[in-house]
Amino acid sequence: MINQFIANGQLFSNAAARWLTQHHKRVTAIFAALLLGGGGGAFAVASLAPDAADLPVREVIEAVQPLALSDYNQDVAPAFVLYRTDTTRASDTADTLLKRLGVNDPEAAAYLRNNDSAQQILLGRTGRQVTVETMMDHRLGKLTARWSAETDGQFVRLVIERNGNRFTARTETAPLRASNQLASGTIQSTLFASTDEARIPDAVAVQLAEIFSSDIDFRRDLRKGDRFSVVYETLEGDGEPLRTGRVLSAEFVNAGKAFQAMWFADPASVQTAGNTQAGGSSTKGGYYTLDGRSLRRAFLSSPVEFSRVSSGFSMRFHPVLKQMRAHLGTDFAAATGTPARTVGDGVVTFSGVQNGYGNVVFIRHRGNTETVYAHLSKLMVRQGDSVSQGQTIGLVGATGWATGPHLHFEVRTNGVQQDPMKLAQQSETIPVAASAKPAFERAAQQTKVALAAATAMQTISAQ
Repeated sequence: MINQFIANGQLFSNAAARWLTQHHKRVTAIFAALLLGGGGGAFAVASLAPDAADLPVREVIEAVQPLALSDYNQDVAPAFVLYRTDTTRASDTADTLLKRLGVNDPEAAAYLRNNDSAQQILLGRTGRQVTVETMMDHRLGKLTARWSAETDGQFVRLVIERNGNRFTARTETAPLRASNQLASGTIQSTLFASTDEARIPDAVAVQLAEIFSSDIDFRRDLRKGDRFSVVYETLEGDGEPLRTGRVLSAEFVNAGKAFQAMWFADPASVQTAGNTQAGGSSTKGGYYTLDGRSLRRAFLSSPVEFSRVSSGFSMRFHPVLKQMRAHLGTDFAAATGTPARTVGDGVVTFSGVQNGYGNVVFIRHRGNTETVYAHLSKLMVRQGDSVSQGQTIGLVGATGWATGPHLHFEVRTNGVQQDPMKLAQQSETIPVAASAKPAFERAAQQTKVALAAATAMQTISAQ
């Protein structure tokens, strides 16, 4: 009997399976109808609930009294320290600086006003980084100011600290640490507007213009859509960025043509000169193209750091004489006091006052070339002095026949004025020494990787 029952069950299962296979579409439709019907029923039930807008609303307001600081259980909620960082301003007094840093402490303000170190080093100074540590009641626990000189690899730290009811001050020095930053951007209008958009420091933008100045005229040759990538140093003290260091490598694509540069120092010369600290001003290195051609030419392209050309080498209406005359030099717009530098090695043949030039310096270079620097507010070399490329020889001014502060610059070859903007481009360069070639090629490969990473950052940002 049992065996017969099992056999009949198997026959029924097989028949049902064959029927489902043959009529699967019909079965699916039946199930869908059942589900929709169930959903409609659920919707109908849900619709019977009252409208939320008709429900009564009651507002309850209760006052909560915070515990006084003395009521906190220090074992459960220990006292904490608040940190804040800002930079000093020229107008800062002890009170305004501390207030901006969130410090409410008359005793600390009085100490800063009367402490010689704080007066000389901190107050009235611009751009020095200050970090404070305050207690829960906003009294000062510790103040640390950091800054770095431009010429060495050290930074200075001023520490003012509370000890009970008294304050102490001390100054310390420590080495700067260099970290590398990658950045890139696209020219939309000017170089500085584009570097600002890319959050690149102005000091880096100036270096970019200097590095590629022999190949690109940044005053006339920039095009919208030109792009650049740069790897540069940030010099840090106690992990905080204090200033910008050297550009290590860069690429600039101008009018579709790519220019690349990298900083390289011959390892042999570095060992001879000793190790250069972070941020040091060693002159043993220089900028080269990635195939080994030096970008340092016999003459710089400009006697002032990157600035606007206000009048070029051409005919013009003379602003003082009120007539058309040939302008046999180039005028660089710059504020009074801007350093003027010699564009090449040479000897000072004249330093003094001369007619419409005002305060002027003449420098003789090899190859019967002479350069002229006029309208200076201050002379910083004397006749007979030997000067080296980039050395400051005076400060920009408006002496002589000048309607405003600027530097008038001339180039003369065999006594005949030449276009100053062509001087640097036509001067010779020096390749990497043969003995340094292996080290240079290794550095060049690393540079290619770094510049590719900087360019990729711009691509990712655009996407």
